[in-house]
Amino acid sequence: MSTAVIYLGSTRRRPSVPTQRPSTIRLRASLLAEANAIVEREYASELSLDDIARRVASSRRQLQRAYAEIGRTTFRDHLTRVRMQRAAEMLTARTLTVREVAHRVGYRQPAQFAKAFRRYRGVAPSDFKAAAGDLGASRETREAA
Repeated sequence: MSTAVIYLGSTRRRPSVPTQRPSTIRLRASLLAEANAIVEREYASELSLDDIARRVASSRRQLQRAYAEIGRTTFRDHLTRVRMQRAAEMLTARTLTVREVAHRVGYRQPAQFAKAFRRYRGVAPSDFKAAAGDLGASRETREAA
């Protein structure tokens, strides 16, 4: 009696490579670009994934997929990154207090802002502001010399 061997192809799978149609990728890239533009403009307001999805005429899930697959991030992480970058710019200018910066980048509670900033930058916003002032002062003395 002979035994038949059936070959089913390679048993190795490629590591999680999405096989999406080019049109799907273009759609998600477009959704992500529109959503990111809204976040860039309105980072100081109360934004939610549902709100942004409605505004770009998409579902919440489609926008989540766009952030994950095209942007390699989440909506919340992107919003936080934009807010922290703007906060760092404002703190470097040294014209605003930490409390004012917190409100201008969309945080109602300065303590919540300080915690998020510390998590993102590894330093408290007041220390970041002081260090930015020290850098500015040393730059000014070098230029004066």
